Amino acid sequence: MPAYLLLVFAILTRVVPHHGWLNFTAVGGALLYFGARRSWREMLAPLAALVATDYCLTVFSYHYSFAWSGYVTTWAWYLAVMVLGVILLKSKTTWLRAGTAVVLGPTSFFLISNYAVWAMSSHPVWIPGDMYPHTLSGLITCYAAGVLFYRNDLLSTTIVVGLAFGVPVLVRKLRMERSAGVVEAS
Repeated sequence: MPAYLLLVFAILTRVVPHHGWLNFTAVGGALLYFGARRSWREMLAPLAALVATDYCLTVFSYHYSFAWSGYVTTWAWYLAVMVLGVILLKSKTTWLRAGTAVVLGPTSFFLISNYAVWAMSSHPVWIPGDMYPHTLSGLITCYAAGVLFYRNDLLSTTIVVGLAFGVPVLVRKLRMERSAGVVEAS
């Protein structure tokens, strides 16, 4: 149940306006947690929910026409991050593994999504006009424009993963210390 609740929270962080909040989004952290805590067959639920969110945001919030080809990379990334959660965090969750997942998730999204924006920058439906020329300079400019979003994604994922995996550990530790104190007092 916590994985599904975190998924709902992640979707809310995308749809509720929060411009002053460093563009906080819980998507990366929620997908890592979902992959670590739920079964393979359940991974279609977050994928479907996030695909629907992408559609609604594009059409109703941003007022763009929806071109599924502009989102295939993002949707593949959603699945890849859940798989990363399975690989790094399902069998054994350590601070090192969680830290690795926190770095790999946002970094992979930054690299893949900015490359896709650069590659599709002349696509008339997805990004009108030539936003970034198809040159090395255009690619570097595209990545430079995404650095602030990368920083925010890295920070958001760190917070979400830290809380999602860390709070249960702290609660267990406090319970063990409290029960050990009760035994000693007896």
